[in-house]
Amino acid sequence: MGFGLERPSVSSTIKWLGFVTAIWVQAISGNNYTFSNYSDALKTLMNLTQLELNNLSVAKDVGKAFGLLAGLASDRFPTWVLLLIGSVEGLVGYGAQWLVVSQKIQPLSYWQMCIFLCMGGNSTTWMNTAVLVTCIRNFRSNRGPVSGILKGYVGLSTAIFTDLCTALFNDNSGSFLFMLAVTPFAVCLTAMVFLHEIPPSSSAAEDKQESRYFWFFNGLAFFVAVYLLAYDFIPDPSTLFSHVFSAILLLLLASPLVVPAYSYFKSWAPNRVGSSDPEKPVAVLVLDEPLLAAGKPEVVPSSSSSSEDDVAVVERRRRPVIGEEHTIFEAMRTLDFWILFVSFLCGVGTGLAVMNNLGQIGLALGYADVSIFVSLTSIWGFFGRIVSGMVSEYFIRKAAIPRPLWNAASQILMAVGYILLAIAMPGSLYIGSIVVGICYGVRLAITVPAASELFGLKYYGLIYNVLILNLPLGSLLFSGLLAGFLYDMEATPTAGGGNTCIGAHCYRLVFVVMAIACVVGFGLDILLSIRTRRLYTKIQAGKKTKRVSNGTS
Repeated sequence: MGFGLERPSVSSTIKWLGFVTAIWVQAISGNNYTFSNYSDALKTLMNLTQLELNNLSVAKDVGKAFGLLAGLASDRFPTWVLLLIGSVEGLVGYGAQWLVVSQKIQPLSYWQMCIFLCMGGNSTTWMNTAVLVTCIRNFRSNRGPVSGILKGYVGLSTAIFTDLCTALFNDNSGSFLFMLAVTPFAVCLTAMVFLHEIPPSSSAAEDKQESRYFWFFNGLAFFVAVYLLAYDFIPDPSTLFSHVFSAILLLLLASPLVVPAYSYFKSWAPNRVGSSDPEKPVAVLVLDEPLLAAGKPEVVPSSSSSSEDDVAVVERRRRPVIGEEHTIFEAMRTLDFWILFVSFLCGVGTGLAVMNNLGQIGLALGYADVSIFVSLTSIWGFFGRIVSGMVSEYFIRKAAIPRPLWNAASQILMAVGYILLAIAMPGSLYIGSIVVGICYGVRLAITVPAASELFGLKYYGLIYNVLILNLPLGSLLFSGLLAGFLYDMEATPTAGGGNTCIGAHCYRLVFVVMAIACVVGFGLDILLSIRTRRLYTKIQAGKKTKRVSNGTS
């Protein structure tokens, strides 16, 4: 056991500065969801059928399947290496698409475009893995808010890119792709300097301070979302107005720096050792051994004739239970992992199909400009992510409500959204875009911390990326196969080799099938909630014990 003096404020400032750069990375890493903004340009330029176009979107999502490499790397390399790989890959992948769409080079062959789309999709897995794994390890006691805020900004990133392109470049597809290529590269270079693992909080007072800061980040993010939403409903804004909007938006994205700045300046304020303020320097007891080793395998007491090797064998052979540290192979041998995996597929797979096809869905229903639906899905996806992160964390502390229960609620609401889209009443695309956005956001924000609670943080990077395989798999099943085939069955061939379909019938059967898939996902989430009820009761008890022990020490 050792004793020492630390300055929690110094490490806290660094940790919060890293979190701010993580927000910036997430605010530009949702470029994978922007395909609808330039898909029609690709379809026209390359004379593609809807099935061929959908398979291009699948190629983009297949890039996420190679996120397993990012997961493996996250356990072996520092954060900056992952960010560098992701930023360079995105620069190449989206840069090639920009050259084609802006007609600076001749159109590439179909298989070459698939490769560059795949690279663009894979680039985000490196960024997301670097950010999520690092921040969840840095803020272990606030996993829900961390996941909600970071995933929320991923949702907003589509609207950020879309609205900036509308404001600055009048929806030019070439300029849009140039932004997708260059902006993430520049932001990741900044994050490489500041984002790295910092020891998590060790007291209830620090947890409380973190929670207050997260409320500030949430409030700021809500303001950004409302600001973006308001701009979407302004008819024909002038050039000057659009430029002012863009400047204010960039200022809002920089404003999270208030938190690390506040933490830094407060650390230099006059203070006394022993103060109860978690931001002030205090004497901290540093232990060589943790007081509680959560998830540590139980050791069977040995008799006088037992050797230490026998005890080691027992430890190795004992399978971890839910809530303890799992390797990816141990996690995949549990029923809970596959329930989570398949229910995740039903939610994100169908949601991704809508986002990939929003351009053609809007055109089929008579909308010449679908950018507003892309923004609506993005912004309301943000609300779903950020609210579910905070709310699920609150109800774990208050009533030990399992996180998967919120996934179940989102699944059934998403099914209702698909039914509305299938009916195709006037205005249903607005409502459907909002509902799908919210539920898709909830699904992502809840699954991220839930997986860490079920299977631990030690191998979390790889476990997370195995779950993310649902994105390419869902894109293939629901977008590439289901939506592609059913649309082409209803479409009429056009001159040049493409095809088009106008009317509500184009996607009606697609929405019905996806609604059924969400009902299946609902049942699986309810089952997982029942199976993990005891785990979340223990998590709640652990949070209460931490508060009590720190309050009476």
